[in-house]
Amino acid sequence: MTAAARAGAEEDVRRRVPDVGSLMAALDRTNYLADAGLATALFLAVRLPQPILLEGEAGVGKTEAAKALAELLDTPLYRLQCYEGIDAGEALYEWNHQRQLLGIRLAEVRDTEVTETDLFAPQYLLRRPLLQALEHPGPRPAVLLLDEIDRADAEFEAFTFELLAESAVTIPELGTIRATHPPIVILTSNRTRDLHDALTRRCLYHWIDYPGPARIAEIVRRRVPASSGPLALQAAAVITRLRTLDLAKPPGISEAIDWVSALAVLGVARIDPGITEQTWGSIVKNRDDLELIGSRGAAWLVEGTDG
Repeated sequence: MTAAARAGAEEDVRRRVPDVGSLMAALDRTNYLADAGLATALFLAVRLPQPILLEGEAGVGKTEAAKALAELLDTPLYRLQCYEGIDAGEALYEWNHQRQLLGIRLAEVRDTEVTETDLFAPQYLLRRPLLQALEHPGPRPAVLLLDEIDRADAEFEAFTFELLAESAVTIPELGTIRATHPPIVILTSNRTRDLHDALTRRCLYHWIDYPGPARIAEIVRRRVPASSGPLALQAAAVITRLRTLDLAKPPGISEAIDWVSALAVLGVARIDPGITEQTWGSIVKNRDDLELIGSRGAAWLVEGTDG
């Protein structure tokens, strides 16, 4: 990539996100509501650029922030869902053994020699999200989402250090691959465990708080256009009250959206104790939680939420 092309790509990104206010407005147009703190953190992640670690409870919109950022930049989102036991092969690349075997058989038929270099060539590589993001041709950088990094183990965290620090990875058979357009890297964590200092030092950091009822209602209205304003506000109030209980799995924004979607399909205009009990399955996903909520009663949940 020429210096002129690189400069042009950087200018394109600056034009799309010239300042924090413009980024906040662009996120709003994707129906993602960000406060000034989150918008500033994302702006810095794009413009420095530097990886950013987004932490917060499940359901506060960490993953959606990455999706919205990719949408407003009109660039691909490569998402790696982390889990216990994930390794480099699932995150970065694997060799296509079936295709390699086919190559060997074709060589035998043609009576030609196949070397190790032939078999471990780029065309036999199965690219996973990390490598796809690094090799993205542009013109703007891709967004790479390492989702729920706290579910992976410490060894996998260490594996990501080269990527985060240098926008590069090393494949033993091919050498070091560096990004022409370094991806915008977003890591998310639900804090199921503490992350290593060596990882967090490489990142910007932002904690996303659970929003208040008014913000929840606005998010729900945007995601469920068929719902009325009063219904969204009432549902948000119920969800907020639910979260005051000691639940194993407190409902998040996604559950609020699911619940209002279900209520809209059922033609519900106002939430009452009866309809709440009938639709528990949209917001309560744990039997112990259901028993705890049941002991308080649906009437307690909806009391005073209809204004």
